[in-house]
Amino acid sequence: MRFTLKQLQVFLAVASHENVSLAADELAMSQSAASTALKELEHRFGIRLFDRIGKRLQLNPEGVALRSRAAALISRAQELENSLIDHSEIGELKVGATLTIGNYLAIGIMAAFMQEHADARVRLNVENTAAIAAKVRNFELDIGLIEGELQEPDLEVSFWREDELALFCAPDHPLAGKGKIDDEDLLSADWIVREKGSGTRQAFDRAMSGILSNLKLRLELQHTEGIKRAVEAGLGIGCLSKLTLSEAFNRGSLVPLACPHRNLSRKFYFILHRQKFLSHGVRSWMEHCKNT
Repeated sequence: MRFTLKQLQVFLAVASHENVSLAADELAMSQSAASTALKELEHRFGIRLFDRIGKRLQLNPEGVALRSRAAALISRAQELENSLIDHSEIGELKVGATLTIGNYLAIGIMAAFMQEHADARVRLNVENTAAIAAKVRNFELDIGLIEGELQEPDLEVSFWREDELALFCAPDHPLAGKGKIDDEDLLSADWIVREKGSGTRQAFDRAMSGILSNLKLRLELQHTEGIKRAVEAGLGIGCLSKLTLSEAFNRGSLVPLACPHRNLSRKFYFILHRQKFLSHGVRSWMEHCKNT
């Protein structure tokens, strides 16, 4: 064989960081050893995998073509190693979760899972739906827990659990005293919403079908807590998962808005790469999530 798994690991780490030094740190190698491994891989096949732009190494078309296949091979090799060590061990599990799930569900699930499986080492990455999908696609994560719907040929999407969004405002907002709000109220209000690419924003856009283009979106923020603070400050009304709002509703710093004519239900999903081996650890994690 004209390449080694270590050379592929270096290639993937450099592709992720766009920097040899950072890749070497991730792999616990010296910078010179990592640089040599990459150069040997390129030299043996007479190709260049990166465009060198200053200190950055950006994947060129040959590198992009190799990345997913190399990641799949490394993933399979790691699974083989784990199965040779002990097929009943969980080992390391790299989990991605979108912001609502990561901040309000995944930590508790992870703690219970690690108590149940003493040998498990779970690494949690929390980002929006688009970012988690990209990392699962590149084999940087074993599994993703997402809020948004996806249709990507490389990814397998399966139902996990139901969720529901809630509209809310500050206690002194003009809409706070209304029993039910209608489309006229929705159109008159200023909105504080999640950014595009998030599952919550996708569900919000779908719920506001027919009037979305006329809504006054005053702020688009990436973080749930930032949206809650902005709404508490009276800058507008918001829409987030009920999971994120229960404490604020209980203490009265935010109040729910009833809007029964709009469908605010949605689903949470598991995502896996279609070429990803379904290890004992991944299967155990999915089963644990379903039972939580």
